[in-house]
Amino acid sequence: MTLDPVHFDGIAQLARRIDHGADERDRRAFAETVWAEFLDPLRDEGRTIVEPLDDQHRRLVDCEDIALRERPFATEHGLDAGTINPTTFKNGLVIDIAQAAMAATPSDLDLHRSRTTVMTVHSNDETMTVDESWGKFDGGYSKSRAVKIPPLPRFAEGVVHALALYLAESNHALDHIDDVTDLLVLDGPIYPRGLLRWADQHPDLADFLLEDPRPTTVLENYVRLVERFLEREVPLVGFVKNPATRVITRTLKGKRDVDVPTPWNDDAAMFTRLLERGEYVDDVDGERWERDTSALSYTNWFRSRGGVDRPLSVAGDALGVERERSLEDYEVTFFVVYDPRDDLVYRIEAPYAFTRDPERRDALTMQLLQDIAVAHGPPTIVEKADELARISRSEKASLRETLETQFDTSQDRSYDDHRWNGDESY
Repeated sequence: MTLDPVHFDGIAQLARRIDHGADERDRRAFAETVWAEFLDPLRDEGRTIVEPLDDQHRRLVDCEDIALRERPFATEHGLDAGTINPTTFKNGLVIDIAQAAMAATPSDLDLHRSRTTVMTVHSNDETMTVDESWGKFDGGYSKSRAVKIPPLPRFAEGVVHALALYLAESNHALDHIDDVTDLLVLDGPIYPRGLLRWADQHPDLADFLLEDPRPTTVLENYVRLVERFLEREVPLVGFVKNPATRVITRTLKGKRDVDVPTPWNDDAAMFTRLLERGEYVDDVDGERWERDTSALSYTNWFRSRGGVDRPLSVAGDALGVERERSLEDYEVTFFVVYDPRDDLVYRIEAPYAFTRDPERRDALTMQLLQDIAVAHGPPTIVEKADELARISRSEKASLRETLETQFDTSQDRSYDDHRWNGDESY
C-alpha cells in the first residue's frame, strides 16, 4: 500500500525540525583541515596510526584517457566467496555454507569450474560431531569441508558466517596460487577484516580467538598467501567496494587536543569530501553543488597500523600467527579512489611488501584506476569472480530445504520470514 500524498508530506515535514549542523561548505573545510594537518602522520597516544608512503597528494586522471592506456599487468585474476547466509534450524543447528571461485582474464574454463566449499556448523549440543576432513567432488575440480564451531554464548550466526567465508576464500586462493601469473585482485580486503574486528571490538569474541585454533588457522592462510605471492614476485591487492573503516575518524574524535569537528560516520565519507570535485552554481532555489564527473580522483598510498589493521602491523601479534618475513612486509597499505560518475569511493589495499617499490606502486595504481574507468565501477575481474561464487536466492532456498531433509528438521522461521516470503532484500 502506498502513502497518500498528505501522509508523504507529513513525514517530509519532519525534516524541517532537524538542524543538521554545519553546512556542506563547512564540512569540506573540515576535511581540508584534516588532510593538511593530521594525516602526515596521524598519531594516537604516541603511536603512528596512518602515514603516507611517499608525498601526500590528491590527483586526477581523465576517465577516457586512463581507459586507453597500456595496462601495466597483462593478465588479472579475481577471487571471491559467496554464502547462503547463516541459517538456524529447530534442532539447534546454525549453519552457513560458502563457496569460493577464481576468475581469470583471459578466461580459463578449468579454473572457473573449480570451487572450494565450506560448511560451518554451530550447536549448543556438545554431543554433535562433524567429520572435518576435506573431500573432493566434480571429478576432482572442487573440494569441500564441514567445520564444527564450539558452543558460543553469543554471536553464533556471525561466527559461522565469517569462518565459512574466509576458510573457503583463503583455501581456494592457496590452491590456485600457481594459476596467477601477473596480478590477483581479491573481492574485499587482503586480510579477514570481519574476523580481525572481533579482536578489536568484541571482548567475548576476542576470547574465542585466543581459545579456538580455527580463527587463527584462517588468518594464517592469508599470511601464507602473502608469503607465497612474495616468493613468486606476483602482487595481490584487495578491492574494497564498501569501505567502512573508522580508523581516521575514530582517532580524530578521540583526540582531546584537536579542535576540528569530525562529522563523518566513517573514513569513506571523509575521503568523499576530499576527493569530490565541482563548484557551487546559482540555481532557482539558490546555490547548489555541481559535481565534475569527467575524472577519477585518488589519493597517495597510506600505511595503516590502527583498528583492525593493527594485528598485521609491526606492533601487532597477528593473533599468534608466525610471520616468516620482515613484519613490515605484511602491513596494510591503501589508497582511495573516488568515482564521481556514481558518487562512490573505493579502497584498494596491498601488503607493504608490494607497495614499497615506487614503480610497482605506481603500476598497481594505474592498473586499478584503469579497471575502474573501464568497468564504470569495480574491476570486471572482481565482478566476474562475484558471479562465479554467488549463490542465488533460489539456490539458497533449495539448499536450506535439502538441509531440512538431511537433518529431519525445519528452519527456525520468524514472522518476518513468513511476511516477506524469504525475500532477503528486506
